[in-house]
Amino acid sequence: MPRKNSNAVRIIGGVWRSRVIRFADAPDLRPTPDRVRETLFNWLGQDLTGWACLDLYAGSGALGFEALSRGAERVVMVETDRDACRALRENAALLGAKGLTVECADALEFVARAPERFDVIFLDPPFRRGVAGEIWTRLPACLADNGLVYLESDARFAACHPFAEIKHGRAGNVHYHLIGRSEQ
Repeated sequence: MPRKNSNAVRIIGGVWRSRVIRFADAPDLRPTPDRVRETLFNWLGQDLTGWACLDLYAGSGALGFEALSRGAERVVMVETDRDACRALRENAALLGAKGLTVECADALEFVARAPERFDVIFLDPPFRRGVAGEIWTRLPACLADNGLVYLESDARFAACHPFAEIKHGRAGNVHYHLIGRSEQ
């Protein structure tokens, strides 16, 4: 699979800090910028020891690899693009990643059959498509009781029951949100 030098992102924290992962040249694949990832992991805390994370629309895998680098026990990356899945598996092998599963599947289909609950769910879909409304109705079944959802989008997101926005930021065209259950 041919790769351009620009198809790389640096892990910014944890045991793999400064390691570079390469990703497929796929349409709509745009890794979460360093500054945004730094803010996200400041919000979540630097130590994710024991956490289970779901990286829907994984793309480059930057969010999932950051979580593993910071001690997450388990990360499931879900991506539909076959080349992107191959790159995720190659990066996992290069890093010696433990506790990682790469699912080459549709996000909605995966959420409908998710066999476990996650402490944090990363949602970074292609901006043009956004997140299907049906995913929001299925997320509560996959989210741990005190779990969090991280969402990136091209516009501010209005969370609705059973979710509530906890934090929001913006970097250029990227809006990023930390969302929890409204019962919290």
